[in-house]
Amino acid sequence: MRNRPTQLAGALGAEEGKLLACVHCGLCLEACPTYVQTGDENDGPRGRLYLMRAVEEGRLGVESRSFTRHIERCLGCRACESVCPSGVEYGQLLEAARADIAAAGRGRGFTSRALRFALRHVWLHPARLRLAFRLARLLRDSRLPRLLLRAKLKGLLPARVEFALALLDSSSAASLSDETVGRFSEAKGGVSVEGADITSTAAASNASTSEEIGRSTETKESAALLFQGCVTEGLFARVNRATARVLEAQGCRTRAPRGQVCCGALHAHAGDLEGARRLARRNIEAFEDAGAAPVVTNAGGCGAMLASYAQLLARDEAFAARARAFSPRVRDVSQQLADVGIREGARLDRLTATYDASCHLLHGQKARVEPLRVLSTIRGLSLAPLEGSDVCCGGAGVYNLVEPELSSRVLEEKLRHVRETGAQILATGNPGCHMQIGAGARLAGMKLRVAHPVELLDESYRRAGFYRNDE
Repeated sequence: MRNRPTQLAGALGAEEGKLLACVHCGLCLEACPTYVQTGDENDGPRGRLYLMRAVEEGRLGVESRSFTRHIERCLGCRACESVCPSGVEYGQLLEAARADIAAAGRGRGFTSRALRFALRHVWLHPARLRLAFRLARLLRDSRLPRLLLRAKLKGLLPARVEFALALLDSSSAASLSDETVGRFSEAKGGVSVEGADITSTAAASNASTSEEIGRSTETKESAALLFQGCVTEGLFARVNRATARVLEAQGCRTRAPRGQVCCGALHAHAGDLEGARRLARRNIEAFEDAGAAPVVTNAGGCGAMLASYAQLLARDEAFAARARAFSPRVRDVSQQLADVGIREGARLDRLTATYDASCHLLHGQKARVEPLRVLSTIRGLSLAPLEGSDVCCGGAGVYNLVEPELSSRVLEEKLRHVRETGAQILATGNPGCHMQIGAGARLAGMKLRVAHPVELLDESYRRAGFYRNDE
Protein backbone atom coordinates (compact mmCIF):
# COMPACT_ATOMS: atom_id res chain seq x y z
CA MET A 1 0.00 0.00 0.00
CA ARG A 2 1.29 3.46 -0.89
CA ASN A 3 1.79 6.24 1.60
CA ARG A 4 -1.09 8.66 1.70
CA PRO A 5 -0.58 11.82 -0.31
CA THR A 6 -0.04 14.56 2.25
CA GLN A 7 -1.99 17.36 0.56
CA LEU A 8 -5.04 15.28 -0.30
CA ALA A 9 -5.15 13.49 3.05
CA GLY A 10 -5.07 16.80 4.89
CA ALA A 11 -7.75 18.36 2.71
CA LEU A 12 -10.05 15.36 2.98
CA GLY A 13 -9.57 15.29 6.74
CA ALA A 14 -10.59 18.93 6.99
CA GLU A 15 -13.77 18.20 5.02
CA GLU A 16 -14.55 14.87 6.72
CA GLY A 17 -17.66 16.06 8.52
CA LYS A 18 -19.17 17.64 5.43
CA LEU A 19 -18.35 14.62 3.27
CA LEU A 20 -20.05 12.30 5.77
CA ALA A 21 -23.09 14.57 5.62
CA CYS A 22 -23.36 14.11 1.85
CA VAL A 23 -26.89 12.97 0.98
CA HIS A 24 -25.96 11.89 -2.58
CA CYS A 25 -28.61 14.20 -3.97
CA GLY A 26 -26.85 14.60 -7.33
CA LEU A 27 -27.31 18.39 -7.43
CA CYS A 28 -23.57 18.73 -7.96
CA LEU A 29 -23.80 16.59 -11.11
CA GLU A 30 -26.35 18.80 -12.83
CA ALA A 31 -24.30 21.87 -11.91
CA CYS A 32 -21.05 20.41 -13.29
CA PRO A 33 -20.26 21.47 -16.88
CA THR A 34 -17.98 18.50 -17.56
CA TYR A 35 -20.51 15.94 -16.32
CA VAL A 36 -23.23 17.60 -18.41
CA GLN A 37 -21.00 17.30 -21.48
CA THR A 38 -19.73 13.73 -20.96
CA GLY A 39 -22.38 12.04 -18.82
CA ASP A 40 -19.54 10.20 -17.05
CA GLU A 41 -19.98 9.99 -13.27
CA ASN A 42 -16.20 10.25 -12.86
CA ASP A 43 -16.32 13.62 -14.64
CA GLY A 44 -18.62 14.98 -11.94
CA PRO A 45 -17.82 16.17 -8.39
CA ARG A 46 -19.28 13.07 -6.72
CA GLY A 47 -17.23 10.70 -8.85
CA ARG A 48 -14.07 12.73 -8.38
CA LEU A 49 -14.59 12.66 -4.62
CA TYR A 50 -14.86 8.87 -4.78
CA LEU A 51 -11.56 8.77 -6.67
CA MET A 52 -9.93 11.05 -4.11
CA ARG A 53 -11.14 8.78 -1.31
CA ALA A 54 -9.76 5.75 -3.10
CA VAL A 55 -6.34 7.38 -3.40
CA GLU A 56 -6.33 8.61 0.19
CA GLU A 57 -7.27 5.13 1.44
CA GLY A 58 -4.60 3.47 -0.68
CA ARG A 59 -7.05 1.61 -2.95
CA LEU A 60 -5.92 3.59 -5.99
CA GLY A 61 -2.54 5.06 -6.87
CA VAL A 62 -2.13 8.79 -7.41
CA GLU A 63 -0.31 7.95 -10.64
CA SER A 64 -3.23 5.90 -11.99
CA ARG A 65 -4.66 7.05 -15.30
CA SER A 66 -8.26 7.00 -14.06
CA PHE A 67 -7.41 9.33 -11.17
CA THR A 68 -5.22 11.84 -13.01
CA ARG A 69 -7.43 11.97 -16.09
CA HIS A 70 -10.69 12.77 -14.32
CA ILE A 71 -9.12 15.16 -11.82
CA GLU A 72 -7.37 17.09 -14.57
CA ARG A 73 -10.56 17.27 -16.66
CA CYS A 74 -12.27 19.30 -13.93
CA LEU A 75 -12.76 22.98 -14.78
CA GLY A 76 -12.53 23.99 -11.14
CA CYS A 77 -15.51 26.34 -11.58
CA ARG A 78 -16.82 25.53 -8.07
CA ALA A 79 -20.44 25.52 -9.20
CA CYS A 80 -20.86 22.32 -7.19
CA GLU A 81 -20.05 24.23 -3.99
CA SER A 82 -22.95 26.63 -4.48
CA VAL A 83 -25.51 23.84 -4.78
CA CYS A 84 -24.08 21.39 -2.23
CA PRO A 85 -26.46 21.15 0.77
CA SER A 86 -23.61 19.79 2.91
CA GLY A 87 -21.29 22.72 2.10
CA VAL A 88 -18.37 20.63 0.83
CA GLU A 89 -15.57 22.97 -0.24
CA TYR A 90 -14.68 21.04 -3.35
CA GLY A 91 -12.23 23.62 -4.70
CA GLN A 92 -9.78 23.00 -1.87
CA LEU A 93 -9.98 19.24 -2.42
CA LEU A 94 -9.35 19.65 -6.14
CA GLU A 95 -6.25 21.77 -5.60
CA ALA A 96 -4.90 19.29 -3.06
CA ALA A 97 -5.46 16.40 -5.46
CA ARG A 98 -3.68 18.25 -8.24
CA ALA A 99 -0.81 19.06 -5.89
CA ASP A 100 -0.32 15.34 -5.28
CA ILE A 101 -0.51 14.61 -9.00
CA ALA A 102 2.16 17.24 -9.64
CA ALA A 103 4.33 15.90 -6.81
CA ALA A 104 4.10 12.43 -8.35
CA GLY A 105 5.36 13.84 -11.64
CA ARG A 106 2.13 13.16 -13.46
CA GLY A 107 0.28 15.61 -15.72
CA ARG A 108 -1.21 16.31 -19.09
CA GLY A 109 1.85 15.94 -21.31
CA PHE A 110 3.96 18.64 -22.89
CA THR A 111 1.46 21.46 -22.41
CA SER A 112 1.16 20.72 -18.71
CA ARG A 113 4.94 20.57 -18.29
CA ALA A 114 5.35 23.84 -20.18
CA LEU A 115 2.76 25.45 -17.92
CA ARG A 116 4.54 24.30 -14.76
CA PHE A 117 7.83 25.61 -16.14
CA ALA A 118 6.28 29.03 -16.87
CA LEU A 119 4.62 29.22 -13.47
CA ARG A 120 7.85 28.39 -11.69
CA HIS A 121 10.35 30.37 -13.77
CA VAL A 122 8.28 33.32 -15.02
CA TRP A 123 5.22 33.93 -12.82
CA LEU A 124 7.23 33.78 -9.58
CA HIS A 125 9.60 36.48 -10.86
CA PRO A 126 7.82 39.84 -11.38
CA ALA A 127 10.45 41.32 -13.69
CA ARG A 128 10.32 38.31 -16.01
CA LEU A 129 6.52 38.35 -15.95
CA ARG A 130 6.37 42.03 -16.86
CA LEU A 131 8.74 41.36 -19.77
CA ALA A 132 6.59 38.43 -20.93
CA PHE A 133 3.45 40.55 -20.96
CA ARG A 134 5.29 43.41 -22.67
CA LEU A 135 6.26 41.04 -25.46
CA ALA A 136 2.69 39.71 -25.60
CA ARG A 137 1.35 43.26 -25.97
CA LEU A 138 3.84 44.01 -28.73
CA LEU A 139 2.71 40.91 -30.61
CA ARG A 140 -0.96 41.74 -30.05
CA ASP A 141 -0.62 45.38 -31.03
CA SER A 142 1.32 44.46 -34.17
CA ARG A 143 -2.01 43.01 -35.35
CA LEU A 144 -0.18 39.91 -36.57
CA PRO A 145 -2.51 37.56 -34.64
CA ARG A 146 -5.54 39.17 -36.26
CA LEU A 147 -3.98 39.05 -39.71
CA LEU A 148 -3.19 35.35 -39.30
CA LEU A 149 -6.73 34.65 -38.13
CA ARG A 150 -8.23 36.64 -41.00
CA ALA A 151 -6.12 34.65 -43.43
CA LYS A 152 -8.16 31.61 -42.36
CA LEU A 153 -5.17 29.33 -42.07
CA LYS A 154 -7.18 26.45 -40.70
CA GLY A 155 -5.37 23.27 -41.40
CA LEU A 156 -2.03 25.05 -41.49
CA LEU A 157 -2.00 26.37 -37.92
CA PRO A 158 -2.42 23.80 -35.14
CA ALA A 159 -5.77 24.23 -33.40
CA ARG A 160 -4.16 25.22 -30.09
CA VAL A 161 -1.97 27.84 -31.79
CA GLU A 162 -4.97 29.27 -33.62
CA PHE A 163 -6.98 29.51 -30.40
CA ALA A 164 -4.02 31.02 -28.53
CA LEU A 165 -3.78 33.73 -31.18
CA ALA A 166 -7.50 34.37 -30.87
CA LEU A 167 -7.15 34.63 -27.08
CA LEU A 168 -4.42 37.25 -27.40
CA ASP A 169 -6.29 39.18 -30.07
CA SER A 170 -9.45 39.25 -27.97
CA SER A 171 -7.62 41.12 -25.19
CA SER A 172 -7.13 44.14 -27.43
CA ALA A 173 -9.12 47.27 -26.64
CA ALA A 174 -10.13 47.42 -30.30
CA SER A 175 -10.83 43.72 -30.68
CA LEU A 176 -14.00 42.66 -32.45
CA SER A 177 -15.10 39.16 -33.25
CA ASP A 178 -15.44 40.02 -36.94
CA GLU A 179 -15.07 42.95 -39.31
CA THR A 180 -16.49 46.20 -38.01
CA VAL A 181 -20.24 46.18 -38.64
CA GLY A 182 -23.50 47.95 -37.83
CA ARG A 183 -23.18 50.43 -35.02
CA PHE A 184 -19.60 49.45 -34.26
CA SER A 185 -16.80 51.58 -35.69
CA GLU A 186 -13.12 51.74 -34.89
CA ALA A 187 -12.01 55.17 -33.80
CA LYS A 188 -9.21 56.69 -31.74
CA GLY A 189 -7.69 53.28 -31.10
CA GLY A 190 -10.89 52.04 -29.47
CA VAL A 191 -14.31 50.79 -30.47
CA SER A 192 -17.15 53.27 -30.77
CA VAL A 193 -20.83 52.51 -30.44
CA GLU A 194 -23.06 55.21 -31.88
CA GLY A 195 -20.30 57.67 -31.02
CA ALA A 196 -19.67 56.24 -27.55
CA ASP A 197 -16.11 55.04 -27.06
CA ILE A 198 -16.46 52.17 -24.59
CA THR A 199 -12.73 51.58 -24.12
CA SER A 200 -9.92 53.57 -22.63
CA THR A 201 -7.30 55.08 -24.89
CA ALA A 202 -4.35 53.04 -26.10
CA ALA A 203 -2.08 55.12 -23.91
CA ALA A 204 -4.11 54.23 -20.83
CA SER A 205 -4.08 50.57 -21.82
CA ASN A 206 -0.28 50.46 -21.69
CA ALA A 207 0.20 52.89 -18.83
CA SER A 208 2.84 51.86 -16.32
CA THR A 209 2.04 50.89 -12.75
CA SER A 210 2.06 53.80 -10.32
CA GLU A 211 1.44 54.29 -6.63
CA GLU A 212 -1.60 56.48 -7.32
CA ILE A 213 -3.99 55.46 -10.08
CA GLY A 214 -6.60 57.71 -11.63
CA ARG A 215 -7.52 61.24 -10.62
CA SER A 216 -8.67 61.94 -7.11
CA THR A 217 -11.82 63.87 -6.41
CA GLU A 218 -11.61 66.89 -4.14
CA THR A 219 -13.57 65.16 -1.39
CA LYS A 220 -12.11 61.91 -0.11
CA GLU A 221 -14.95 60.03 1.59
CA SER A 222 -13.33 56.60 1.58
CA ALA A 223 -10.26 54.76 0.38
CA ALA A 224 -9.52 51.42 -1.22
CA LEU A 225 -6.49 49.49 -2.43
CA LEU A 226 -6.51 48.16 -5.98
CA PHE A 227 -5.21 44.68 -6.67
CA GLN A 228 -4.09 44.96 -10.27
CA GLY A 229 -3.54 41.30 -11.19
CA CYS A 230 -0.88 40.01 -13.55
CA VAL A 231 -3.10 39.27 -16.57
CA THR A 232 -5.31 42.31 -16.01
CA GLU A 233 -2.39 44.72 -15.71
CA GLY A 234 -0.48 42.92 -18.44
CA LEU A 235 -3.23 42.81 -21.09
CA PHE A 236 -6.20 44.74 -19.68
CA ALA A 237 -4.61 47.72 -17.94
CA ARG A 238 -7.47 49.83 -19.29
CA VAL A 239 -9.80 47.97 -16.92
CA ASN A 240 -7.60 48.85 -13.93
CA ARG A 241 -7.61 52.51 -14.96
CA ALA A 242 -11.38 52.46 -15.47
CA THR A 243 -11.85 50.82 -12.06
CA ALA A 244 -9.87 53.56 -10.33
CA ARG A 245 -11.70 56.35 -12.18
CA VAL A 246 -15.13 54.92 -11.43
CA LEU A 247 -14.37 54.43 -7.74
CA GLU A 248 -12.95 57.91 -7.40
CA ALA A 249 -16.02 59.32 -9.10
CA GLN A 250 -17.89 58.00 -6.04
CA GLY A 251 -15.41 59.69 -3.68
CA CYS A 252 -13.45 56.49 -3.05
CA ARG A 253 -9.71 57.24 -3.27
CA THR A 254 -7.82 54.41 -4.93
CA ARG A 255 -4.20 53.39 -4.49
CA ALA A 256 -2.25 50.43 -5.90
CA PRO A 257 0.44 49.34 -3.41
CA ARG A 258 3.84 48.56 -4.80
CA GLY A 259 5.19 45.07 -4.23
CA GLN A 260 1.97 43.25 -5.14
CA VAL A 261 2.42 40.20 -7.34
CA CYS A 262 0.33 37.54 -9.11
CA CYS A 263 -2.49 36.25 -6.89
CA GLY A 264 -1.33 32.63 -7.27
CA ALA A 265 -4.57 31.25 -8.75
CA LEU A 266 -2.83 29.63 -11.72
CA HIS A 267 -0.35 27.96 -9.39
CA ALA A 268 -3.06 26.63 -7.09
CA HIS A 269 -5.16 25.33 -9.98
CA ALA A 270 -2.09 23.61 -11.46
CA GLY A 271 -1.22 21.93 -8.16
CA ASP A 272 1.72 24.17 -7.25
CA LEU A 273 0.42 25.12 -3.81
CA GLU A 274 3.85 26.11 -2.53
CA GLY A 275 4.22 28.57 -5.40
CA ALA A 276 0.78 29.96 -4.55
CA ARG A 277 1.82 30.35 -0.91
CA ARG A 278 4.97 32.24 -1.87
CA LEU A 279 2.91 34.74 -3.85
CA ALA A 280 0.26 34.97 -1.12
CA ARG A 281 2.84 35.96 1.49
CA ARG A 282 4.18 38.74 -0.73
CA ASN A 283 0.72 40.12 -1.40
CA ILE A 284 -0.21 40.11 2.27
CA GLU A 285 2.96 42.06 3.05
CA ALA A 286 2.21 44.55 0.26
CA PHE A 287 -1.33 45.28 1.43
CA GLU A 288 -1.23 45.06 5.21
CA ASP A 289 0.34 48.50 5.79
CA ALA A 290 -3.01 50.09 4.97
CA GLY A 291 -4.75 48.46 7.91
CA ALA A 292 -8.31 47.42 7.19
CA ALA A 293 -8.79 49.27 3.89
CA PRO A 294 -10.73 47.19 1.32
CA VAL A 295 -8.66 45.32 -1.26
CA VAL A 296 -10.60 45.81 -4.50
CA THR A 297 -10.27 43.51 -7.49
CA ASN A 298 -11.87 43.54 -10.93
CA ALA A 299 -11.01 39.92 -11.78
CA GLY A 300 -13.20 37.16 -10.37
CA GLY A 301 -10.41 34.58 -10.42
CA CYS A 302 -8.00 36.85 -8.55
CA GLY A 303 -10.61 37.86 -6.01
CA ALA A 304 -11.54 34.28 -5.18
CA MET A 305 -7.88 33.37 -4.76
CA LEU A 306 -7.13 36.37 -2.54
CA ALA A 307 -10.15 35.53 -0.41
CA SER A 308 -8.80 31.99 0.08
CA TYR A 309 -5.45 33.07 1.54
CA ALA A 310 -6.70 32.33 5.06
CA GLN A 311 -7.20 28.69 4.11
CA LEU A 312 -4.07 28.50 1.96
CA LEU A 313 -1.81 29.72 4.79
CA ALA A 314 -3.74 28.17 7.68
CA ARG A 315 -0.71 26.07 8.73
CA ASP A 316 1.86 28.83 8.27
CA GLU A 317 2.74 30.01 11.78
CA ALA A 318 4.16 33.32 10.57
CA PHE A 319 1.29 34.19 8.22
CA ALA A 320 -1.84 32.36 9.39
CA ALA A 321 -3.16 35.24 11.52
CA ARG A 322 -2.16 37.82 8.91
CA ALA A 323 -3.95 35.83 6.21
CA ARG A 324 -7.09 35.61 8.35
CA ALA A 325 -7.06 39.40 8.64
CA PHE A 326 -6.40 39.88 4.92
CA SER A 327 -9.01 37.62 3.29
CA PRO A 328 -12.17 39.38 4.60
CA ARG A 329 -10.90 42.68 3.14
CA VAL A 330 -11.13 41.41 -0.44
CA ARG A 331 -13.96 42.95 -2.47
CA ASP A 332 -14.90 42.82 -6.11
CA VAL A 333 -15.29 46.28 -7.62
CA SER A 334 -19.03 45.64 -8.00
CA GLN A 335 -19.29 44.84 -4.28
CA GLN A 336 -17.33 47.97 -3.41
CA LEU A 337 -19.58 50.09 -5.62
CA ALA A 338 -22.62 48.60 -3.92
CA ASP A 339 -21.19 49.79 -0.60
CA VAL A 340 -20.15 53.32 -1.59
CA GLY A 341 -23.05 53.96 -4.00
CA ILE A 342 -23.15 54.41 -7.76
CA ARG A 343 -23.62 57.80 -9.37
CA GLU A 344 -25.76 58.07 -12.46
CA GLY A 345 -23.84 59.01 -15.59
CA ALA A 346 -24.71 59.81 -19.18
CA ARG A 347 -26.94 57.66 -21.33
CA LEU A 348 -25.57 54.91 -23.56
CA ASP A 349 -28.51 54.60 -25.94
CA ARG A 350 -29.38 51.96 -28.50
CA LEU A 351 -27.10 49.37 -26.91
CA THR A 352 -28.06 45.83 -25.96
CA ALA A 353 -25.75 44.03 -23.57
CA THR A 354 -25.83 40.71 -21.79
CA TYR A 355 -23.92 39.56 -18.72
CA ASP A 356 -21.96 36.35 -18.18
CA ALA A 357 -20.91 35.62 -14.62
CA SER A 358 -17.32 34.72 -13.83
CA CYS A 359 -17.42 31.37 -12.01
CA HIS A 360 -15.05 32.43 -9.26
CA LEU A 361 -16.70 35.81 -8.86
CA LEU A 362 -20.03 34.03 -8.44
CA HIS A 363 -19.06 30.93 -6.47
CA GLY A 364 -15.85 32.18 -4.82
CA GLN A 365 -16.66 35.80 -3.96
CA LYS A 366 -20.44 35.31 -3.88
CA ALA A 367 -21.03 38.38 -6.05
CA ARG A 368 -24.28 37.37 -7.74
CA VAL A 369 -26.37 40.54 -8.04
CA GLU A 370 -23.79 43.31 -7.64
CA PRO A 371 -22.40 43.22 -11.23
CA LEU A 372 -25.96 43.33 -12.57
CA ARG A 373 -26.66 46.35 -10.37
CA VAL A 374 -23.66 48.12 -11.89
CA LEU A 375 -25.01 47.51 -15.40
CA SER A 376 -28.55 48.46 -14.41
CA THR A 377 -27.42 51.93 -13.33
CA ILE A 378 -26.29 52.79 -16.87
CA ARG A 379 -29.17 54.70 -18.43
CA GLY A 380 -30.18 53.68 -21.92
CA LEU A 381 -28.41 50.31 -21.73
CA SER A 382 -30.73 47.42 -22.51
CA LEU A 383 -29.73 44.31 -20.59
CA ALA A 384 -30.78 40.99 -22.17
CA PRO A 385 -30.90 37.89 -19.92
CA LEU A 386 -28.42 35.15 -20.82
CA GLU A 387 -29.46 31.54 -20.34
CA GLY A 388 -26.75 29.69 -18.44
CA SER A 389 -25.00 32.89 -17.41
CA ASP A 390 -23.89 31.08 -14.26
CA VAL A 391 -22.35 28.19 -16.22
CA CYS A 392 -18.60 28.10 -16.91
CA CYS A 393 -17.44 29.30 -20.33
CA GLY A 394 -14.67 26.68 -20.51
CA GLY A 395 -11.75 29.05 -20.00
CA ALA A 396 -10.71 28.15 -16.45
CA GLY A 397 -7.24 29.67 -16.56
CA VAL A 398 -5.33 27.66 -19.17
CA TYR A 399 -7.83 24.79 -19.29
CA ASN A 400 -8.72 25.88 -22.83
CA LEU A 401 -5.17 25.05 -23.93
CA VAL A 402 -4.58 21.85 -21.96
CA GLU A 403 -8.07 20.37 -22.47
CA PRO A 404 -9.11 21.97 -25.77
CA GLU A 405 -11.70 19.39 -26.83
CA LEU A 406 -13.83 19.53 -23.69
CA SER A 407 -13.28 23.27 -23.31
CA SER A 408 -14.56 23.90 -26.83
CA ARG A 409 -17.71 21.88 -26.15
CA VAL A 410 -18.48 23.96 -23.08
CA LEU A 411 -17.71 27.17 -25.00
CA GLU A 412 -19.92 26.24 -27.95
CA GLU A 413 -22.93 25.96 -25.66
CA LYS A 414 -22.10 29.33 -24.11
CA LEU A 415 -21.84 31.01 -27.51
CA ARG A 416 -25.13 29.48 -28.61
CA HIS A 417 -26.90 31.12 -25.69
CA VAL A 418 -25.10 34.42 -26.33
CA ARG A 419 -26.38 34.41 -29.93
CA GLU A 420 -29.92 33.93 -28.65
CA THR A 421 -29.75 37.21 -26.69
CA GLY A 422 -29.07 39.29 -29.79
CA ALA A 423 -26.69 41.39 -27.67
CA GLN A 424 -23.98 43.54 -29.21
CA ILE A 425 -21.91 43.57 -26.03
CA LEU A 426 -21.16 40.84 -23.51
CA ALA A 427 -20.06 42.07 -20.10
CA THR A 428 -18.04 39.82 -17.81
CA GLY A 429 -15.91 40.43 -14.74
CA ASN A 430 -12.83 38.30 -15.36
CA PRO A 431 -10.04 38.59 -17.97
CA GLY A 432 -9.93 34.85 -18.58
CA CYS A 433 -13.65 34.77 -19.36
CA HIS A 434 -13.23 37.86 -21.53
CA MET A 435 -10.53 36.19 -23.61
CA GLN A 436 -12.26 32.80 -23.78
CA ILE A 437 -15.60 34.15 -25.00
CA GLY A 438 -13.95 36.78 -27.18
CA ALA A 439 -11.73 34.19 -28.84
CA GLY A 440 -14.62 31.81 -29.40
CA ALA A 441 -16.75 34.57 -30.89
CA ARG A 442 -13.88 35.66 -33.12
CA LEU A 443 -13.36 32.19 -34.54
CA ALA A 444 -17.12 31.64 -34.92
CA GLY A 445 -17.52 34.89 -36.88
CA MET A 446 -19.85 36.43 -34.29
CA LYS A 447 -20.31 40.20 -34.17
CA LEU A 448 -19.74 40.57 -30.45
CA ARG A 449 -17.85 43.03 -28.28
CA VAL A 450 -16.66 41.82 -24.86
CA ALA A 451 -16.08 44.32 -22.04
CA HIS A 452 -15.85 44.53 -18.27
CA PRO A 453 -18.99 46.06 -16.63
CA VAL A 454 -16.84 48.81 -15.14
CA GLU A 455 -15.68 49.82 -18.63
CA LEU A 456 -19.26 50.59 -19.62
CA LEU A 457 -19.88 52.56 -16.43
CA ASP A 458 -16.58 54.39 -16.98
CA GLU A 459 -17.68 55.46 -20.47
CA SER A 460 -20.99 56.68 -19.09
CA TYR A 461 -19.07 58.81 -16.59
CA ARG A 462 -16.66 60.10 -19.20
CA ARG A 463 -19.53 61.25 -21.39
CA ALA A 464 -21.16 62.88 -18.36
CA GLY A 465 -18.00 64.93 -17.77
CA PHE A 466 -17.21 63.45 -14.35
CA TYR A 467 -13.47 63.41 -15.09
CA ARG A 468 -11.31 66.51 -15.23
CA ASN A 469 -10.09 65.62 -18.67
CA ASP A 470 -10.50 62.76 -21.12
CA GLU A 471 -7.85 60.27 -19.94
